[in-house]
Amino acid sequence: MKERLQKILSRNGVASRRGAEKLIAEGAVEVNGVKAVIGQMADPEQDIITVHGKYVGGKPEPVYIALYKPRGYVTTLRDERGRKTVRELVSDCGAHVYPAGRLDMDSEGLLILTNDGEVAHKLMHPSREVKKVYRVTVDSTDDEKIEMLRQLTELDGEPISSPEVRVIRKKEDRSSLEITIHEGKKRQIRRMCEQVGMEVLRLKRNKIGEISLGMLKPGEWRYLDKREVRYLKSL
Repeated sequence: MKERLQKILSRNGVASRRGAEKLIAEGAVEVNGVKAVIGQMADPEQDIITVHGKYVGGKPEPVYIALYKPRGYVTTLRDERGRKTVRELVSDCGAHVYPAGRLDMDSEGLLILTNDGEVAHKLMHPSREVKKVYRVTVDSTDDEKIEMLRQLTELDGEPISSPEVRVIRKKEDRSSLEITIHEGKKRQIRRMCEQVGMEVLRLKRNKIGEISLGMLKPGEWRYLDKREVRYLKSL
């Protein structure tokens, strides 16, 4: 049952309700890997709540999953607009996991889900510069625009690392590119392409760091193997 986050933290001996509000305001509290806000509701039976990265109510057995997110699904556990969520795709994994990163609704490919707050934080934090590799189809074969994409160091006024761009195929009025980025800004690939005058027609993420999509088909998931888990913990 949902209740105010301050009440949950207080009941678990983390702090008084006023102290809990201070922790939330300072950004120390996360629910399912997302920073909490004052007044937020949560369900201690369903949601993963951490304070300074430590679990509230006991640490669950860690689970790490690679999912092929299809287009048409949102990268969230609940959606007020009734859209399909990635939670539906991993409901049979035996644990309550949440996405460590995101893919927009119109994009597809590799998404890592876990209940390990520390690993999720490492994957999503910009300072780690975890490489992400995408297969991108754009509506242009213009070499000049592709070179401009390679040279990008700024996105909407914010500094970024220049992406690695490799042309896979050109056909009529479109190109297939492999694009590697080091950040994870919202809709970053689409915004970069738009900035140089190209529209993304299809976007698929194939790799995050050393973890690959492999042979997964849309909607399928698998547990990460020991080598992949070691990699995540070593970030």
